[in-house]
Amino acid sequence: MSKVTLVLGAGIIGVSTAIHLARRGRSVVLVDRRGAGEETSFGNAGLIQREGVVPYGFPQDLSLLIRYGFNNRIDAHYHASAILKLVPFLSRYWWHSNKSRHEVIARAYAPLIENSITEHQDLIQAAKADHLIRKDGWMEIFRTTAKRDSELAEAARLAREYGVSYRALNREELAKEEPHIRGDFVGGLKWNDPWSVTNPHGLTQAYLTYFQSLGGRFVKGDATSLETSASGKGWRVKTDDGMVEGDDVVLALGPWSEEVTRKFGYRFLLGVKRGYHMHYAPEGNAVLNNWTMDAERGYFLAPMEKGIRLTTGAEFANRDAPKSPVQLARAEKVAREIFPLADRLDAEPWMGARPCTPDMMPVIGKAPRHEGMWFAFGHAHHGLTLGPVTGRLIGEMMDGEKTFIDAKAWSPERFRP
Repeated sequence: MSKVTLVLGAGIIGVSTAIHLARRGRSVVLVDRRGAGEETSFGNAGLIQREGVVPYGFPQDLSLLIRYGFNNRIDAHYHASAILKLVPFLSRYWWHSNKSRHEVIARAYAPLIENSITEHQDLIQAAKADHLIRKDGWMEIFRTTAKRDSELAEAARLAREYGVSYRALNREELAKEEPHIRGDFVGGLKWNDPWSVTNPHGLTQAYLTYFQSLGGRFVKGDATSLETSASGKGWRVKTDDGMVEGDDVVLALGPWSEEVTRKFGYRFLLGVKRGYHMHYAPEGNAVLNNWTMDAERGYFLAPMEKGIRLTTGAEFANRDAPKSPVQLARAEKVAREIFPLADRLDAEPWMGARPCTPDMMPVIGKAPRHEGMWFAFGHAHHGLTLGPVTGRLIGEMMDGEKTFIDAKAWSPERFRP
């Protein structure tokens, strides 16, 4: 009889993990309080970021921190009422973002990113989801020569050290790429390797359908009800189909992971970065060809199935605080100046919370003090990018195999006191 494994959380990480476990002959039950991909995985810029080998660090420049303090930017916003609660996470995040420590973290993080495209390709083909994928990279555009030159220098370093591919664009080349973008942009940077997803929720749904074709089962339930089974040798959780039991459990709950791990005595100092998006129709015959970031302003325009998606930077707030889409309003005002956006297409702004660790790396591996419990969360800005590679690693670990890349850097053990 095959082992029964519970996977709690049906975002891109949980669904990808469930697929890999089902492929290995396990009987897998995927549990979420909502539908698959309806929380954090629903709203993002839709990028599989092969170039993203350097995780987003906390700014170290004092003058920039002072500017952030005025709380009037698009790329970052904070709730003053939440700052005291966030200080422990933010202080450790700042400490790990020191230049020398950040470089070490990037080298440890890179193998995950370097395998992101190939691992997604495996699942995309199996799920017959090619129609949701574009393979033509994404673009940064620059308002100043200083920003352009610094970003191109960094791109050249990443190319040398990590093998990523890019192309510098002058004014004329940028205008050819995006004839409907207006404004005095001095050039751009085209990242060639990343893939983009025209409907991130649709991709998670396609992966779910593939999981179910492997015999996997998806049920709605309450992950916070997780407890050891009556025999003490497994796990059980309450679902709409009654109590479901398993030999093993994987916690892939994103920003809600801490609610369950704390019950079992773990302290991960998990933070969140909230983000917003809105879709727009283009005016007239205007076309946005590329996933495009306005580098100095810190917002993203992405040509999705539903329309042009405008995404914001990070909001530092309590995870469950009411929406405060001020960044979206700021970004929309600027975006309308550079591209002819027409009406909003969503009834209200979408908001999600990215789960972040202070060292900017995910938690992937066996729970240190509980047999049959495994962790897969904390992927911050790269949840969509790292879903399949995380699922493969968890599958290999659970079956006691040598992992295809060294996974020590992302072990839960690094948080032990």
